[in-house]
Amino acid sequence: MADSAASLIAPLRARRYSGMNWVGLRTLFEREIRRFLKVSAQTLIAPLITTILYISVFALALGGRGAPIGGVAYIDFLAPGLIMMGVINNAFQNASSSLIIAKIQGNSVDFLMPPLSALELTIAFIGGAAARGIIVGLASLVAIAPFADLAPDHWWAVLLFIAAASVIFGAIGLLGGVWADKFDHLAAVTNFIITPLTFLSGTFYSINRLPEPIRDVAHYNPVFLLIDGFRYGFIGHADGPIVWAAAVSVALAAILSTACWALIKSGWRLKA
Repeated sequence: MADSAASLIAPLRARRYSGMNWVGLRTLFEREIRRFLKVSAQTLIAPLITTILYISVFALALGGRGAPIGGVAYIDFLAPGLIMMGVINNAFQNASSSLIIAKIQGNSVDFLMPPLSALELTIAFIGGAAARGIIVGLASLVAIAPFADLAPDHWWAVLLFIAAASVIFGAIGLLGGVWADKFDHLAAVTNFIITPLTFLSGTFYSINRLPEPIRDVAHYNPVFLLIDGFRYGFIGHADGPIVWAAAVSVALAAILSTACWALIKSGWRLKA
């Protein structure tokens, strides 16, 4: 009797998925969303307050006396750059913190053991980071609207560059999270790469005011391209060729996302 019952039970086999494991991908993506929403005071409200403080200080300090740039008021020129700063920083922080916390707490197995491919992991982590970056960007847009005229002139540029920035820095955060073994490593990336690129990107000024050698180099700063393109979407003014900025931004998003996929697929510093 026992033998006949045992013969009716199918042997356990690994579950096979044809194509994408959409259920697993959606589950991990939703986990990333819930992770930053659970601590929204830190992940959403804090960067929003930082942006408001920036715009408030500049508005009070200048009192409307800032020299116009590209035919627009200085505050209107500044606002898109501040929004993009929030997008960049939060997209990076979301992906990088997710990986480093999993490593430190020893629960990387939570996303390595399920039947998720390297592509699915890459999409979920970068997607979660991009979602946080875009949410912070939209919230900042609403918050600083009373200070500046933020009616977009070119919606395609606003949408393209905010999406590209979120994906690019979500991917950089993912690469940093895979590489880092402790928070100090991520702090080094922020302090020595992201912050200098951001402050030398024309966020607070037009790079056309920089001396000649520095100005030429600044045009190759990817953060400048993102901010310049995003700003163009609002005020119709750009310091560089907008088509070049769009092409480089899309290419960087694709290249860095592919690099994330390759690194996760290799298992480097994740499965060792």
